[in-house]
Amino acid sequence: MSTQPASPARRPGLALWLPLVLFGGFLALVVYGLVRPDNREVASTFIGKPIPAFALPPASDDRPGLSNAQFVGGKPRLLNIFASWCGPCAVESPQLAQLAKAGAEIDGVAIRDRKDDLARFLAANGNPFARIGQDDLSKVQIGIGSSGVPETFVVDAHGVIRHQHIGAIMPEDVPVILAKLKEAEQ
Repeated sequence: MSTQPASPARRPGLALWLPLVLFGGFLALVVYGLVRPDNREVASTFIGKPIPAFALPPASDDRPGLSNAQFVGGKPRLLNIFASWCGPCAVESPQLAQLAKAGAEIDGVAIRDRKDDLARFLAANGNPFARIGQDDLSKVQIGIGSSGVPETFVVDAHGVIRHQHIGAIMPEDVPVILAKLKEAEQ
């Protein structure tokens, strides 16, 4: 007589169903990846931190250059990262003019731009900037955590970045940005 315990019954269905379940899970992940909202925005890690030190030469003949020193003292300001070759930058121009008219002080950083191209852009779209710095190598853009153009930062009177708006400022964004400037006064 054998003392071996009886072997458990083999489940032939498991070998059949496991690959099917794994394939179903993979398919669900693919479908989820296709239907979820696409978020390509990269938020700056400098929010809540002082703006990095920089000094940029003037990008325009009628405006001075820009440095981090302009963001210390006074009142909160907007720092707009833009370029003449950027279509969404032209789209946000009326909203920048509206913000300037509402009392926002706006400084700009022109990314990889030429003075004559920038002059044509500003003539066509308006110039709400107090200062415009020329950032040919995108060092300031990268240094503050900007992932593209346009982007706008609210910087408080102590030189600390308080808010980042990624993409073109649209009409519905103007009240939000004005509120962020007001919050930055405290």
